[in-house]
Amino acid sequence: MSRFRIGLGWDVHRTAAGRPLVLGGVRIEADFGLEGHSDADVLAHAVTDAILGAAALGDIGMHFPDTDPAWKDASSERFLVHAVELARRQGYRLTHVDATVVLERPKLAAYRQAIRENLARMLGIDVGNVSVKFKTAERMGPVGEGRTAEAQAVVTLEAD
Repeated sequence: MSRFRIGLGWDVHRTAAGRPLVLGGVRIEADFGLEGHSDADVLAHAVTDAILGAAALGDIGMHFPDTDPAWKDASSERFLVHAVELARRQGYRLTHVDATVVLERPKLAAYRQAIRENLARMLGIDVGNVSVKFKTAERMGPVGEGRTAEAQAVVTLEAD
């Protein structure tokens, strides 16, 4: 068993009117949200996939398929907590998260600390070990045109 494992996660969702915009479990003030079977928290989904990948446990769709009505409108906090628990059962603990949200609007800087704190709480790690960055796509492609939002995440697991 490796002492350290690194996982990479990525997710994308279409924007949709009439849905809440949730990032890292924090509701963002916006006139649109993200389309998805669950709460479509693109950031939480990317972190979940990164944890599952680091632990060699597949991806979010294997554990929470969008064909299962049990996950309809589910909070992505459940996905994150489950992924951390699965990694723990494999003998690993989460030590660090570095994530990037790519969204043209709204500006997200004012939400950074709340998102970091909420992710840290959900993941059971110190907020100093959670980095969240925000980027635009410079008005290019589906993100830049406001049609989608993306998130990327890298996590580090350490053997207990």
